[in-house]
Amino acid sequence: MVDILHRIAVEDTAPKKVYDALTTLHGLAGWWTENTTGDPTPGGTIAFRFPPGGFDMLVTEAVPGQRVTWEVVDGPEEWIGTTVDWQLRRDGDWTVVLFTHSGWAEPVEFMHHCSTKWGSYMMSLKALLEKGKGAASPNDVHIAYPD
Repeated sequence: MVDILHRIAVEDTAPKKVYDALTTLHGLAGWWTENTTGDPTPGGTIAFRFPPGGFDMLVTEAVPGQRVTWEVVDGPEEWIGTTVDWQLRRDGDWTVVLFTHSGWAEPVEFMHHCSTKWGSYMMSLKALLEKGKGAASPNDVHIAYPD
């Protein structure tokens, strides 16, 4: 199995604020996709829709200010059964976000695409928290067609 890994640091932002951006529909719609619905609490399912398709995530863990974990329960075949995880920690005036999308069966070309997109969305999360505006889909960086 292979994983997608990213790390960002968010300046002058408490871990709780980052956690809220990962655990509320409003927060998620501000950096990943505007078309976000569902139940973002542990045991709930969140539906994320993009122009070419979407994903359903089962919230498996949510520890305020520390960690958020989802299991992919619907979406592209390569994503089903994978895990999306954020670990948060304070480091001085920064909150460090360690992102992992784990459980990929093999590093297929679609994984390369998804890694690039996740990187762009991590920068969108950072922009939302530091500047008040992210680049959520459909206003995200387009890297391929369709993406």
